[in-house]
Amino acid sequence: MSDSDGFDLDAYLAHLGWEGERRPDTATLKGVHLAHMRGIPFENLDALRRTAPSLELSDLMAKLVRGRRGGYCYEQNTLLATALRALGFGVTLLTARVVVGTGRIESRPRTHMTLRVDVPGDPRPYLADVGFGAIGALLEPVPLALGGEFEDAGRRHRFVQVPHRGPLDMWMLEAYVNGSWQPQYAFTLEPFEHVDFEVINWHIATNPRSPFTQRLFVQRVTPERHLLLHGGRLTETRADGGVSERELTDEGDVRRLLDEEFGIEAPEGMKLLT
Repeated sequence: MSDSDGFDLDAYLAHLGWEGERRPDTATLKGVHLAHMRGIPFENLDALRRTAPSLELSDLMAKLVRGRRGGYCYEQNTLLATALRALGFGVTLLTARVVVGTGRIESRPRTHMTLRVDVPGDPRPYLADVGFGAIGALLEPVPLALGGEFEDAGRRHRFVQVPHRGPLDMWMLEAYVNGSWQPQYAFTLEPFEHVDFEVINWHIATNPRSPFTQRLFVQRVTPERHLLLHGGRLTETRADGGVSERELTDEGDVRRLLDEEFGIEAPEGMKLLT
């Protein structure tokens, strides 16, 4: 797949509301990343119907940019990677084991896509990721380095290295959530290719044991709040740290919420609550 087949950088940046510079520097990298996080919602509607979403660029543009939809990590990060390459950045696709909710790295397969980004003239690589559907997600890219913590648009992250059986160093992204450092996902720096994610995407979207085929999972980030709809539970985490929750049991209410709060038009006839 060519990085330019079906991709329109002007339309992508306009959809994000990005009017800043188009040059491969750190400010542009952080700005485009944050604009993407706030401009395109995370959602798993295709996987909930046991359908693997297309990762072709023309289809991603139609769905995430021109349509009132979002996507999950393979869609979101494929789109961002293509845009960053068009802007002159070096991008390497990586896979990660999501470890939120488990104490054993080895208990989770490598199913998450994340990105290593190289900025011309900057010796430090960065980790970028607009496809991690969790409160611990990066809002801006952070330097891929040990020994300190990083603030990204109000969130705090750091990297640690953890022991494992492989020959490559295993990096762990941790987020400061609810007063403590919490592991998010673990990865090595081995490069992966688009064809690898075609296989992983199909598995995650069609396997009946995949969490993304079990229940609705949607999130939206704004400067004021983080909204998460998991099944029928809506959780709002405000910028001041306040949290509120409510349950939805009516399909019509869920459809209206997706439309009004997330900017998502759910397919007609689709069952949203399982």
